[in-house]
Amino acid sequence: MAALAWLLIPVFAVVGAAIWGSWASRNKTIGDVAELAGYARFRDAMERSHATTTTPASASVRPERETTPAATTG
Repeated sequence: MAALAWLLIPVFAVVGAAIWGSWASRNKTIGDVAELAGYARFRDAMERSHATTTTPASASVRPERETTPAATTG
């Protein structure tokens, strides 16, 4: 009976390894699709909010002051 108990230990180890191996090699792309879609929605929302809060580049640049000969001393 003791020999049977010692033979069952490797059998349970093989069954456990087979279960773990099938779980580790499962298809994981299903969750990635939903996550990537959520990231795309987040990126679109950030672009929309950024476009409404910023001013055009031409409005944010100040023109340089032109100096006239009368304004300079020399």
